[in-house]
Amino acid sequence: MQLKVDRCSGRPLALQVVEGMREWVALNGAGGGTRLPSIRRLSSELGVSRNVAIEAYEHLIAQGLVRSRPGSGFFVADGASDTLLKKEADATSLEDVTSEMWNLFQDDETRLKLGCGWLPSNYREGDDLAYAIRQVTRQSRPGIFDYGTPMGMPQLRELIQERLRLLGILADANQIMLTGGGSYALDLVARLMLKPGDSVFVESPGYYNLFGLLRLHRVNVIGVPRLKDGPDVERMEYLLKHHQPRLFFTNSVFQNPTGTTLGPTVAHRILQLAERHDFHIVEDDIYADFQHDPTIRIAALDGLQRIIYLGSFSKTLSCSLRVGFIAASPALLKQLVDIKMLTSITASQFAERVVTTMLQNGTYRKLVERVRVKLSGQMATTLNLVKESGWEVFAEPAGGMFIWARHPHVVSSNQLVANAQEAGISLSSGHVFYPQGDNAAWVRINVAYARDKRAIAFLRHPGN
Repeated sequence: MQLKVDRCSGRPLALQVVEGMREWVALNGAGGGTRLPSIRRLSSELGVSRNVAIEAYEHLIAQGLVRSRPGSGFFVADGASDTLLKKEADATSLEDVTSEMWNLFQDDETRLKLGCGWLPSNYREGDDLAYAIRQVTRQSRPGIFDYGTPMGMPQLRELIQERLRLLGILADANQIMLTGGGSYALDLVARLMLKPGDSVFVESPGYYNLFGLLRLHRVNVIGVPRLKDGPDVERMEYLLKHHQPRLFFTNSVFQNPTGTTLGPTVAHRILQLAERHDFHIVEDDIYADFQHDPTIRIAALDGLQRIIYLGSFSKTLSCSLRVGFIAASPALLKQLVDIKMLTSITASQFAERVVTTMLQNGTYRKLVERVRVKLSGQMATTLNLVKESGWEVFAEPAGGMFIWARHPHVVSSNQLVANAQEAGISLSSGHVFYPQGDNAAWVRINVAYARDKRAIAFLRHPGN
């Protein structure tokens, strides 16, 4: 076995050893039982520390490619080469069947995710989060090992209650249930409120993951055009003559790919239509903390009688720290808690305690304020860039991350996606944001990624 490591490479040495040994197993078809170098010999031959050799072997053991026999050493696992070949085949087939929107979630650090829906790593501040995690691990043994409560931590629900009050939403803490992120909250609502064959209204363009979720529930998804101040209520009135929706899913601020904010007149009219035609409104507000000055929420007009309000900390704090919440009427919330218990028992008490710590000590508030300032500056810069480069902007967002734009020289968003891919950039075709998959020239641009030189070059010359 001849392996090499490159000390000038930015890749960790242990990872290079793992990759080299995987390649050796695949190329040599090494069967189970082949003896591998000892830790001392491997570290000596490669000129790396024992810790590097140990870490590499631990990775290979975890991947099922190597077996450790105490007192005897390390050996190639039975069927290791077949395992590698199967993983390669699975990866190829996965790539063949998934659309470009899922490529935004691929673990490829070399590709700029200009079309994604989350903040880049350089916007994340880990020190305060790490401190909160250490606090929880030191002070709360139940927070590490035990189940949480069905509705979630009372302290965090009380803190959320106060945050909702600042938005004009009056809710008791017992009307708030914690969830494992915003997407899980949507799924819980769909499980409770919908059955196959029901009709639902969604915004168009809107949240593509919601569209897929609703189709999993086998419901009829009907798009309501999103305008600059919210859903097109005239179109909604027309659609209500032909359909009886159980739910209408709408976004308060910034989450819609257009980056627009709900206007007060539209909010009042939507609520009137819901009362007249007897449907519930799911107000998805996971980007609320990106807003400098709060604007109207439909839930503030209704008192959570006909509104189911959703929020999350995942977009602002950490995509990996899945903490969301649902605020609803007591009768609905009791049923949602029952479904949560059946499908996940509880959410992560550890994650809930970390968020509680950051809210209580003020670090979350300060972090969000800094992110708002950065996003505001980058939004202005990106808007200037795209306008100067000939793009048409659907609406100028008052905040958040997204610009919805198209270029007159590129008539298909599919072509924009292909051009971006050649430049090392990931975008999603505009059609994925429409519930019926309509062809579209529009694309969603995440301004937080637009400082990268690749993004600047692409936005200036998207047709190349």
